[in-house]
Amino acid sequence: MESTPGPDRRSSRPTADALAHLVGTGQLVPCIDGNDRPAVELDQAASTQAHPDAVRRVEEFVPWYSSVHRGAGFRSRHATAAYEQARRAVLEFAGRAPDGGDVAIFCRNTTEAINHLAYRLQLQPDDVVVTTVVEHHANLLPWGRVATRRYVECSSEGTFTVDDVCAALDGDGRRPALLAVTGASNVTGWLPPLEPIIDAAHERGVPVVVDAAQLAPHRPLPSSADFLGFSGHKLYAPFGSGALIGPRSVFEVGDPFLAGGGAVDLVGLDEVVWTAPPDREEAGSPNVIGAVALHAAIDALGHIGWERIVAHEIGLADRLVNGLRSIRGVRLLGPNGSETAATEANGHLAVKTLPVAAFTIEGMHHALVASRLSAEYGIAVRHGCFCAHPYVVRLLGLADNDVAAYRDEVLRGDHRHVPGAVRASAGLGTSGQDIDSLLAAVSELAAGAPAPVPYQQDEATGDFFPVTDQAGWRDAALEPGAACARG
Repeated sequence: MESTPGPDRRSSRPTADALAHLVGTGQLVPCIDGNDRPAVELDQAASTQAHPDAVRRVEEFVPWYSSVHRGAGFRSRHATAAYEQARRAVLEFAGRAPDGGDVAIFCRNTTEAINHLAYRLQLQPDDVVVTTVVEHHANLLPWGRVATRRYVECSSEGTFTVDDVCAALDGDGRRPALLAVTGASNVTGWLPPLEPIIDAAHERGVPVVVDAAQLAPHRPLPSSADFLGFSGHKLYAPFGSGALIGPRSVFEVGDPFLAGGGAVDLVGLDEVVWTAPPDREEAGSPNVIGAVALHAAIDALGHIGWERIVAHEIGLADRLVNGLRSIRGVRLLGPNGSETAATEANGHLAVKTLPVAAFTIEGMHHALVASRLSAEYGIAVRHGCFCAHPYVVRLLGLADNDVAAYRDEVLRGDHRHVPGAVRASAGLGTSGQDIDSLLAAVSELAAGAPAPVPYQQDEATGDFFPVTDQAGWRDAALEPGAACARG
C-alpha cells in the first residue's frame, strides 16, 4: 500500500496549537482509496492517547518493577515507594491533602471505582440515591443494584439546574443517602454547576459522589465532593489504572469490596482482621505500572497548567460547535445545538462545554457517518449512545413507541436500527487543523458526497463496513463484543 498522503482537506498534521504531541500523533492509517493518511483522533472522550511522559516514566520504572508492600528486596522497596508516591499525587490532583482525612484507592477505572463505592456504602434497598438522566451507565447501574434511584430530569437541551437537583433531593419519601452526579457529560461535554450542586446537597446533609471520568482531563476536580472517581485511560495514561477518593472513615469499617492477600492483618480459618485503608481496599497484587503512569500523566498536566489547558479546549469547543452548527443538514445535540443557543460577540459559546460534540447528519445512519469518516478521511470518532442510553434518547427526542420498537429488535439480535449520534471529542493533542479536517469531511457527507465503495451494515452489531478487499476493515470487527456502538 502506498503511503502518499491525500489532499490537505482530508489529512491532519500536528501543528503548533496542540498542547501536547501525544504518542501516535501523525501516525498513518489506511483509507479505502489506497492512500495512508495521518490519523485524526477525535475519540478522546473514550480513551486518550498516551502522554509521552507517561510512557517514558513506565519505561524508566519497568527495570525496577517488583511486588509492592510485601517484599524485602531493594526493587520491591523502590516499587512500593513509587506506588505510594503515585497515591499522594492522586490525592493532591483531587485537591486533597496527602496526609488528610481522605484516602485514594487504586482501581481499574471509574466504573470499578463507583461499583466499589456502591458496595462499601452498605446501602439498603429502600435507601434513596439521587442521580440524573445525564449520567454514564457507570453512575447509573451500580446504584440500581443496591438502592432505590430517584432521578433529576433534563431539559430538551440535555441540561438541568441546581433547582432541579434540589427538587429531587427534597422529593417525597426518604431523605436521600447519596447524590451521584457527573462532573461533565461524555455525550455533549456539558458541565453541570458542580459547586452549587454539592453545596445544596451538603446543606441537606447528603454526601456527594462525582463521576469525574470526563472532567478530570479537562478541569480541576471539585475539592468539596465527598467521593470522586476517575480513570487513567481518559487522562493520557492508558495503562489500566483509576482511582476512588473518599473519607478514610468510610473504609475503616465493614468488609472490603475484594477479599484476599494484602487486605488483612490476621487470618484464621474462622476469623479475619482487615487491615487499615487504603490497603484494606486493594486486595491482590496491584497495578503498579498503571499507578506510575497515572502519576506521570498528572505531573504532565501540572506542567502545562489548567489555565493553558482550559483556554486551549475552549478554543477547540468553539471551533467544533460553531463549525458543526454552520453545516446544513447537521443537527447538534446538547445545550449549544438548539435554535435559540447563543454565541457571544467574541465567538465563544454562551454555554461553555468541553471540546465534545454529538451530532447527526440528516438522512444518514450514525454508524455509516462514523464508518465513512474513518474509511475515507482517516478521522476517528465514536457513534451510538455512548454508554448513556437514557440521555441520548432524550437528546434525540424519541417517543416511547420508538424506544419500544428498537428494543424489541435488539432482543431479537438485530442492532441495525438502534438510534444514536456521532461524537467528536478533543483534548491536549488536538489541533485546530484536526477540527477543520472533521468539519470539511462532515460538510462533504452532509452535502451528499457519494461513497467511493458500497457499505454493508452488520445486523448483529449495527456497524457499517466498506466493501473492500483491503485487510483490517471487517476482520477485527467479527470478534465477539467488537461492536462500536454497544454500551
